[in-house]
Amino acid sequence: MKIVMSVEYCGSGFHGWQRQRQVPTLQGCIEQALSSVAAHPVEVHCAGRTDAGVHALHQVIHFETTARRALHSWVLGGNAALPHSISLLWAREMADDFHARFAATGRTYRYVILNRRIRPGLKHGQVAWEAKHLDLERMYASSRCFLGEHDFSSYRAAACQAKSPVREIRRFDIRREGALIVLEIEANAFLYHMVRNMAGVLMAIGRGSEDIEWAEQVLDARDRTAGGVTAPAAGLYLVDVEYPEHFQLPKAAGASALFSL
Repeated sequence: MKIVMSVEYCGSGFHGWQRQRQVPTLQGCIEQALSSVAAHPVEVHCAGRTDAGVHALHQVIHFETTARRALHSWVLGGNAALPHSISLLWAREMADDFHARFAATGRTYRYVILNRRIRPGLKHGQVAWEAKHLDLERMYASSRCFLGEHDFSSYRAAACQAKSPVREIRRFDIRREGALIVLEIEANAFLYHMVRNMAGVLMAIGRGSEDIEWAEQVLDARDRTAGGVTAPAAGLYLVDVEYPEHFQLPKAAGASALFSL
């Protein structure tokens, strides 16, 4: 039997998603918790492997099991064995052709910047911080070059193992909500550090350190060394994953409300 679940988590304190020896990871914690419910070892697959310090409101996972449990038992039993910074939201039984990563048709990430002179206290570890004023109009104008299908070699980490650097960005919104600046990006898929590298370039443009045309110049260079600083992981959230309608998975709940005050 294949089970699909949605997970939300605070990535602070974890060494990223992927299982590692001797350090806490999200995959390791979730597998341990679900294995205790299943009473046999469980291997979990996710829609997108997030980096250390990155958060999720709607990470989609799947695993296979021979155990027969009520769907709510997977959720309640798993949560009872998880740290409070990880929460399983729902569970569904799924057909064999489903895969959390390969069946996904789109993903949405949100990057949140606290733009004020004083560093964050309450939201420490949950937002990026920029003390200098960021010009939202400059950032928005510069971001238009990302829309559509492009070679994003300049915006992926040197360690990225993706076979192709080509990705399609379908939506790139930027808005200010009080002291917060929120970037929301929807694409068919993302490269390693892609969102954080784009955010780093746009923040430099927003500060006035670089011209508005710089984002496109970096994109056209197709060379990571042409890019700017990788923005901090703390501001990044995986907020939604899209799948074909026939899978009939629940939509992300509550994602639009985060940092909307």
